[in-house]
Amino acid sequence: MVCRFSTKLLNICIASLCKVGQLEKAEAVVIDGIRLGLLPDVVTYNTLLSAYSRFVGIDAAYSVIHRMKEAGISPDVITYNSLIAAATKRCLLSRSLDLFEEMLRTGIRPDVWSYNSLMHCFFKLGKPDEANRVFQDIILTNLLPSSSTFNIMINGLCNNGYTGYALSLYRYLQRQGFVPELVTYNILINGLCKSRKLNAARRILRELGESGNVPDAITYTTVMKCCFRSRQFEQGFEIFSEMKSKGYAFDAFSYCAVIAALTKTGRLEEANDIMEQMARSDIDLDIVSYNTVMNLYCRNGKLEATYKLLDEIEEHGLECDEYTHTILIDGLCKAGNVEGALRHLKNMTKMGFDSTLVAQNCVIDGLCKVGQLDHAIKMFASMEDIQAKRGGSSQKSDWLGYYIIDTVFVLSLGHLVDILETSSDVISGFLSASQMEIF
Repeated sequence: MVCRFSTKLLNICIASLCKVGQLEKAEAVVIDGIRLGLLPDVVTYNTLLSAYSRFVGIDAAYSVIHRMKEAGISPDVITYNSLIAAATKRCLLSRSLDLFEEMLRTGIRPDVWSYNSLMHCFFKLGKPDEANRVFQDIILTNLLPSSSTFNIMINGLCNNGYTGYALSLYRYLQRQGFVPELVTYNILINGLCKSRKLNAARRILRELGESGNVPDAITYTTVMKCCFRSRQFEQGFEIFSEMKSKGYAFDAFSYCAVIAALTKTGRLEEANDIMEQMARSDIDLDIVSYNTVMNLYCRNGKLEATYKLLDEIEEHGLECDEYTHTILIDGLCKAGNVEGALRHLKNMTKMGFDSTLVAQNCVIDGLCKVGQLDHAIKMFASMEDIQAKRGGSSQKSDWLGYYIIDTVFVLSLGHLVDILETSSDVISGFLSASQMEIF
């Protein structure tokens, strides 16, 4: 059997190399093809252009157009769509518009994907009015909007704070016969959840189930997280149970969202059970997931297990963030090891972290609970001085008022009275705060 080479086979080979970023090898195949008499066509160059825009940059991709013209091949709508999409991905609005105008000048009629990319670019840059005008242009040019067009509109409106308009558009499209896909439902549910419109999100979730589409893990996790953020914990746990009953696979984000909610509501035994399930699933954790588990351990008083997690974080090549250290400081304080918490607070500074207000609050709380009021007062005063130096003396009262509000849950009334009786500086701070009608 004789194997016959063709430009089609050449393009398949080039596309395979471009897909994995092997651009030098792809270019070598082009040269070898020319030597064999297989001349590249518009598909060849479009494939190269798309790969250059993805792996190198838009300027390198644009240079492919010059090569096409030198070879006597005219760019087509796909050529320019790839470039506009690349510019949109990098939020280069002026470049996207220039390419669109160039396409019109060369006599290439934009298709719906050309307009979709422009709409997406306007939305990404927070220009919903301009994006809507592009949407109107699609209608005026007698192009048929695709489902992606509607998804871009709904997603863009949601991301720019116009969730109500997005929902209205969705209802209008339904009345016009638009059949939403799963991705449409997920976009709208995500937008409603971000706007804290939980009831509307759950209503869309029910419609999704009735439509014949099957909600995926992303759908459920989005609504579940919104329930927890809205302090509708029981509803969130119900969704988690529904996910389990339907056999959905959980990622670290889903597990940690549930663990954090159970921990927050004091249901530590259930949180431990979920954590064990996560451990059995061999899920790779990121630093946020580790922080969630560490917080659970600290709430349970398991400091040894917490320190083991720190070793595990290092073994996996991850870096602790300021939240990791703050959680540990809080755990040490709750265990009564205030000296250890103070040492770790100093270590945070040595490691390049600015000790956060929350971490300092935890230490002041710990000092007050073990009766070291003098130390707590000194630390409070030093924090005030540092903040005054950073923000200027005119902001001193503002910051102190904020700090008092932030730590009023930390200091018991008895400790507060002791501090007021002991420190004239703090008294004057409280007076300044009271004059600002903070209390």
